[in-house]
Amino acid sequence: MAVELVREYSEELLDAMNSLIPQLSTSTPARSEEFVREFLAQPGVHLFVYRPDDSENENAPILGMLSLATFTIPTGMRAWVEDVVVDEAARGQGAGQKLVEKAVAYAQEIGSKSVDLTSRPTREAANRLYRRVGFELRETNVYRYKD
Repeated sequence: MAVELVREYSEELLDAMNSLIPQLSTSTPARSEEFVREFLAQPGVHLFVYRPDDSENENAPILGMLSLATFTIPTGMRAWVEDVVVDEAARGQGAGQKLVEKAVAYAQEIGSKSVDLTSRPTREAANRLYRRVGFELRETNVYRYKD
């Protein structure tokens, strides 16, 4: 399978995160083993990774990832997609779509009433992807409080 839900730490995962995160955010520092273990241990946080479909290579590298945060509020369970990133070498081959579809299906499977995400308007390919898989642009304001 091209997309898998990761539940346990591995050196491969640490290396993949430290390769992929700079392609998403240049201000995020390299991640440590301790950080990745703590990240994976959080209840309600799910990490999906993408590996190319390659029947000849059972150890295909991780070339994409997506975080799905789930939480319950008085109106029901909600889910939020964050940090979707696909390695430059694998872009345009359906990796992002597979990641998003798998995360949405999982959120529905565990009872989420909705799945939300945000994306900067300049990320044109990502915005096309989100619309293509069924996300709709909402009339809303997103606010951020920053210390």
